[in-house]
Amino acid sequence: MTPAGVISEVRGLLQDDRAPYRYSDELLLQFVNNTVRKMSVLRPDVFTITDTVAAVADQIDQQLPTTATRLIDILYVVGGGAVQEVDKQFFNDATTAWITDPAGVPVKFMRNPRNPRGYYLYPRPQSGTSLVVQYSTAPLTYALNDDLAPVPDSYLSTLVDGVVYLASSIDDEHVSTGRAELFGQSFLGTIRASYEADGFLDGAAVAPRQTPEGRQ
Repeated sequence: MTPAGVISEVRGLLQDDRAPYRYSDELLLQFVNNTVRKMSVLRPDVFTITDTVAAVADQIDQQLPTTATRLIDILYVVGGGAVQEVDKQFFNDATTAWITDPAGVPVKFMRNPRNPRGYYLYPRPQSGTSLVVQYSTAPLTYALNDDLAPVPDSYLSTLVDGVVYLASSIDDEHVSTGRAELFGQSFLGTIRASYEADGFLDGAAVAPRQTPEGRQ
């Protein structure tokens, strides 16, 4: 899937498929990139990568690289074991000295609720500690014929809805205003539905089997 392919679909819906165009390719390409950026905020998991991140030694609080937008998960310590996610109450209940305990191989992590790129490790990492981390990244700025990866091809119609919404929003005609609202709602509705569907499927993969009577 490329921006050019999205724009071709958009032109059909806008009835703008014959030159001279009302909307230039440059303008619609800008709308494609804006729509992808909006998707990255609403579905950061679509833009997730798995990377090895060096931890800052002897420090409880950590930061993802500046290319990251949000922490998704910490999988394990390189050469060590898994890192379990917990909350602050767990830290406080487990040990009142979790901030000052000696450095070692981290076994727990906690998200920083005020910083989507920040997290805390326990115990504080010893020198040379690296983590395998999943985090979302900001999307690229795409050219017309670039591959829109990592956006799946199944999101073509969603991108089209978002671009039609932006294109129609700059028109003053009543019909364009109504069209903008319609496609804007469709864009947000599809994003929301895809999020709920992914959550259902992920949950179904680990949910205990139920009998017809509801017993496990």
